[in-house]
Amino acid sequence: MDSVDVEVLRAAISWHQNRMPVIMATVIRTWGSAPRPVGSLLALRLDGLIKGSVSGGCIEDDLVRQAKDGRLDFQRIQTVKYGVSAEEAHRFGLPCGGTLELVLEPLNKDSKLNEVFTAILSGQTLLRTLDTLTGKARLSSGDTPGRTFYDGRYLQAAYGPQLRVVLIGAGQLSEYVARIALPLGYSVIVCDPRDEYSETWDVADIEVSREMPDDLLIRLKVDSNTAVLALTHDPKLDDMALLEALKSDAFYVGAVGSRSNSGRRKERLKLFDLSNSEVDRLHAPVGLHIGAQTPPEIAVAILAEMTAVRRNVPVVQTHAARNRSDSTSVCKVELWDEVLP
Repeated sequence: MDSVDVEVLRAAISWHQNRMPVIMATVIRTWGSAPRPVGSLLALRLDGLIKGSVSGGCIEDDLVRQAKDGRLDFQRIQTVKYGVSAEEAHRFGLPCGGTLELVLEPLNKDSKLNEVFTAILSGQTLLRTLDTLTGKARLSSGDTPGRTFYDGRYLQAAYGPQLRVVLIGAGQLSEYVARIALPLGYSVIVCDPRDEYSETWDVADIEVSREMPDDLLIRLKVDSNTAVLALTHDPKLDDMALLEALKSDAFYVGAVGSRSNSGRRKERLKLFDLSNSEVDRLHAPVGLHIGAQTPPEIAVAILAEMTAVRRNVPVVQTHAARNRSDSTSVCKVELWDEVLP
């Protein structure tokens, strides 16, 4: 699940443990151009303090006003709908035709959010089913996160592992990738066995490993919520990581390097126990072509392509001639709204 939702759960649990009345709002249905998808979360305290979002801000403001005015019931689960009429949609800042429905759940000892939060942090997937008549929740295990569903009584939501990205190399480019990845919802793990790099790493809230890259990826059990980026320019380290990552379920595997170096790397990888289809999964040179030259610009290009792949937006590679050196670290790609024939 996204880090935004993880932080919502963290805040809600903390407030409830400190005996503050808290409502958890969940988007259960949308019609038209709703600003936030089904499953989006918001935590609201009795005094109006808020974490998360269910719209562009206007619905949040309305909920805060109701909480402060004492008009919001912090004892009973209820559903509310916004944007039913054109006038109401305009009032609440919803897009044309947008409507959304929320379940407002006051937290109690039977909400079981602590267990959900612990499972997320440990990489497990749980299905939480809330009985909106009794306020009691039950948990069951699941293989993959699913969608949020509400049938009029039971609210069912799946909670899975947070997205993560493994960065091979603790150099300057990795620092910028890490700084951008954190607010995008990734937990970040940096792997570099070289003391001269790992000793100077100074980005907070990031796990640093000095294991060999292949050992780390085997230990992490790379899954479909994971991206792996080989960023050292050192084949001894990058290739070790790629040999494991390309055989895994990682949703994105990328490596820096020029087109010619990337071509030679792919031929090298084929000498090992990788199939052609596995080698073809490698994004190299890594990132969207946006004219990036500096490390922060290249980091933006990398995270942009990762986002497109994760959101299933077609990324069409081209090899058009450019007035640039072949040593660029970013390939020429274009995004299309659909795959063209």
